[in-house]
Amino acid sequence: MSRTQFEPAETYTAYTAYDEAYEAHEAYEAHEAYEAHETYERPAPYDLHSAPTLPYGGTYPSAPPPVHEPTVPALPRQSDGRAERRRRARGAGRADASLRRLVPRALVVAFLAGGTTAFVAKDKAVELTVDGSPRTLHTFADDVSELLAEEGVQVGAHDVIAPAPGTPLTSGEDVTVHHGRPVLLTLDGHRRQVWTTAGTVAGALRQLGVRTQGAYLSTGPSRRIGREGLALVVRTERVVTVMADGRTRTVRTNAATVGEVVEEAGITLRGEDTTSVPATGFPRDGQTVTVLRITGSQEVREDPIPFDERRAEDASLFRGTEVVQEAGRPGLRRTTYALRTVNGVRQKPRRLRTEVVREPSPRIVRVGTRPRPASVHGADHLNWQGLAACESGGRADAVDPSGTYGGLYQFDSATWHGLGGEGRPEDASAAEQTYRAQKLYVRSGADAWPHCGARLRE
Repeated sequence: MSRTQFEPAETYTAYTAYDEAYEAHEAYEAHEAYEAHETYERPAPYDLHSAPTLPYGGTYPSAPPPVHEPTVPALPRQSDGRAERRRRARGAGRADASLRRLVPRALVVAFLAGGTTAFVAKDKAVELTVDGSPRTLHTFADDVSELLAEEGVQVGAHDVIAPAPGTPLTSGEDVTVHHGRPVLLTLDGHRRQVWTTAGTVAGALRQLGVRTQGAYLSTGPSRRIGREGLALVVRTERVVTVMADGRTRTVRTNAATVGEVVEEAGITLRGEDTTSVPATGFPRDGQTVTVLRITGSQEVREDPIPFDERRAEDASLFRGTEVVQEAGRPGLRRTTYALRTVNGVRQKPRRLRTEVVREPSPRIVRVGTRPRPASVHGADHLNWQGLAACESGGRADAVDPSGTYGGLYQFDSATWHGLGGEGRPEDASAAEQTYRAQKLYVRSGADAWPHCGARLRE
């Protein structure tokens, strides 16, 4: 039986009233006895001064010594009615005294009976079940909230109480408490926190409506869930299709990754092989995964880097004359590409890296600023256009197949430089080449051009 630290107020009141009534009844009986005693006839008291002296060790008589009177015959006693009235009065007094004694006793019994009825009415027999553990107890609580507080059962927002807190209690009531338990549930890759009143993993999943047939559970279904809760990983059974090497395979799985599904399908990835979805991703029900067979190689390409041209004025050269001081050289860029074929299909090359192997060298050109003489004396009347047409077809940049002669008049490098020319003759202007050719004619005549020299006089 459940008791609080102190008796209920109703019980205390009932016992106090009982004690007061009992004391009143005792006092009343004592008073009645005293009054009844006063109505008795008492003998006259002894006269101690006229009593005889007794020897040492004797006792006083219980009555005065008898007086010896002359014997007189007894006569019938005449009743005057007073003794009869006395006896009747005594009988009536005893009856009244008995009645007076019974009335307080009846009142006490009635009072106590009423208090006991109220006491019993407050006491209730209920069955309290907390998380599946029932116990029967007696309580004076008025409602479910008082009962739970009296029994020290703490409840929170996620607990389920039936009947609801605050519901009035009646004897024979069944009160059930299911405490909520936090569960950190990762279901098919999605994590969330839920609350359950179930005591086991299987009960919690049943409450949450999670299908467990063929599913993976991170802990056994019969494991108890404490008030502190637990973390639970569930992967339900799914159907996934895997396509590889021209074949289709369908598997039922509760795997955690796409890579595990591919392995369960009996497919091995080699080298750069991969899947159409990330291998670390979570496989979904009804998903199709394609295995990509990849072969790869690398290709290196070299591309020229164009050079710049720098021009500088030179007063030692005739105006219109340009001399290439440095021809310039292009640079070299090397690029590495990744080549792949996916399931036999060649993919677009993917650039991996680029490096400059050689920086370009600029072309440097000297430009003459010196005024040019109109002609070379003794050679200005000749047919220089006819000679140029015969030697080079009239092209100032012409070079013979051997690379030895160049320009309009097909100078070799030694002759060109001996005439004061700079650089290569084919890089100089047409006027510069004609001027140098006239100087050559003045020095050597038409024999400087064995095959075409005769054209000068046409």
